[in-house]
Amino acid sequence: MASKDQLQSVLKAKYGINKNISQALSKEECERLLDVLSLEPSAAKLVESFAVKNSSLGSNNAYYGRLKSKAEAELKSLQVEYQELEASISLIEADKLKLLDRKQQLEQEYAKLSSEVQQLSTKVETLSSENLELVGANEQLKKDNKALKTFVDAIKLRLARDTKELLQYEDSQLRKAIIRLFRWTLG
Repeated sequence: MASKDQLQSVLKAKYGINKNISQALSKEECERLLDVLSLEPSAAKLVESFAVKNSSLGSNNAYYGRLKSKAEAELKSLQVEYQELEASISLIEADKLKLLDRKQQLEQEYAKLSSEVQQLSTKVETLSSENLELVGANEQLKKDNKALKTFVDAIKLRLARDTKELLQYEDSQLRKAIIRLFRWTLG
C-alpha cells in the first residue's frame, strides 16, 4: 500500500493536482479521489481544468505578488524621499526666516546709514560754505595785512627819517620836531 506522500505525487503527476491542495485530504481520501478520477473521465477532466486554472491563478498570484512587492518597495522609497524632502523644506523655510530677519536688519542698518550719510552731506555742505567764507575772509585779511604792512613800512621809514632829522637839530628844535612826530603818528 502507498503512503499519502506517494498518493499526492500520483495526483500531481497524473491529474495536475497540486500537493498544497491535496495536503488537506487524508490518505484514504486521496485513494478514493484516485479511484473516482480513474473511473470518471468527466471528473478527471474537471479536476484537470481546475488544476490548469489553479496553475494559472498561481502564476497570476505570483505575478501580482511581485508587482505588489515592487510597489511596496517603491512606496517605501517614495516615503523616505518624501520625508527627506519634508526635512529639506523645513530647513529651507528656517533658512528663509533667518534670511528675512537678516534682510530686515540690513534694511534697518541701511536706513540708519542713509540718515547718517544725509546728515554728513548736510554738514559737508555747511562746512563747504563756511570754508568758502573763510577763504574769502582769508583773502581779504591777506590784502589788509599787505596794506597794513605797507603802511607800517611807511611809518617806519618816516620814523627813521624823522629820527635822523631829530638827531641833527638842537634842543628847542628837537622839541618842536618831537611834537610834530607825535601829532603825525597820532593821526
